Amino acid sequence: MDNRQLFLNNLAQTSDFPLALEFTYAEGSFLFDNNHKAYLDLISGISVSNVGHRHPKVIKAIKKQVDSYLHQMVYGEYIQSPQVQLAHALVMTLAGFDTLAGDKIDNVYFTNSGTEAVEGALKLAKRYTKKREIIAIKNSYHGSTHGALSLGEEHFKRGFRPLLPGIKKIERNNFADLDHITENTACVIIEPIGAESGIFETDHDFMQKLAKRCHEMGCLLIFDEIQTGFGRTGTFWGLEQYGFAPDILLSAKGMGGGMPIGAFMAPQSIMSVLKDNPILGHITTFGGHPVSCAASLATLKVIQDEINYEDLNQKSDRIKSIFLKHPLVKSVRGKGFMLAAEFENFEILKGTIDGFIENGLITDWFLYCDNAMRISPPLNISDKELDLVEQIVLN
Repeated sequence: MDNRQLFLNNLAQTSDFPLALEFTYAEGSFLFDNNHKAYLDLISGISVSNVGHRHPKVIKAIKKQVDSYLHQMVYGEYIQSPQVQLAHALVMTLAGFDTLAGDKIDNVYFTNSGTEAVEGALKLAKRYTKKREIIAIKNSYHGSTHGALSLGEEHFKRGFRPLLPGIKKIERNNFADLDHITENTACVIIEPIGAESGIFETDHDFMQKLAKRCHEMGCLLIFDEIQTGFGRTGTFWGLEQYGFAPDILLSAKGMGGGMPIGAFMAPQSIMSVLKDNPILGHITTFGGHPVSCAASLATLKVIQDEINYEDLNQKSDRIKSIFLKHPLVKSVRGKGFMLAAEFENFEILKGTIDGFIENGLITDWFLYCDNAMRISPPLNISDKELDLVEQIVLN
């Protein structure tokens, strides 16, 4: 049997219609199939390959770490250079931003994924505030484990109940909904830009008032920057566009340069509650794996050293212009390289996506928005590669 048949027979499927594309090589903005056909990855593996596939500096860091050591001990017991160097580098990216309480984010807890970062953050908020109510944004997606899934929409979670109790939902940019945040609220979790809802930005004034309300009510504000972080929106963190840090910050996806890693970050005064009552309040075996941390540190440095945000935002404008010329596109929204092109309906969108893939351009849609196309290319996509995007989109 070939790989396709083994894939269908033995690999657990998440839908009845997987793309079932098989790529044997990847480099930069491209994936290559077993017939050597090139596909430009316009979604970066869904906002993961922010510096492209197999960036040479990331590969070099991985190989160097593999030659030193792999797993040593359960997380948090041994001093491992890749972990501590990455944690320090992450803290340094946040040095200019304080929480509303006047604290600095200076502690990092590494996980294996974004959904694990969400789980850790929810536990941390409940442990620190001694409250149980959690508020999320309508049409938000934070992961598929029980706690993270509890924050999502009914369509995805109705078959898995009972889930976490005490979940409330408010609407993004609805100022009246801020009254739902009370002294009973442990935390509010929000993406600066709603990703799976189809790329919807949080208004600056709303975010300011949200933070102020959380501070007044004694609840923690969590920014889920699993997709918006690591340069995706035209600044290293989305929070930079609001001028302050949340109480807890989440990262994953583009953080690893293609390797699995996530993190939740907070001031030490908050994070320290996980150390006692009970001891080992949050533990993980493989979180902060040294190879993933080495890859992440290299990715962070590549973004800092090689990504020009002015150039990125100019390319973003060009991408918007390209898609707005497509006869079936109604609008394009978003910022930086976190964009969505809106179509009339799913049928038109799906047909367009299939046509693009056939012509060597990979895109997809969103969990909670099936009439918009995801556009999230590598941050270092070249002008020549954008010429190819334009050729395929407007063909």
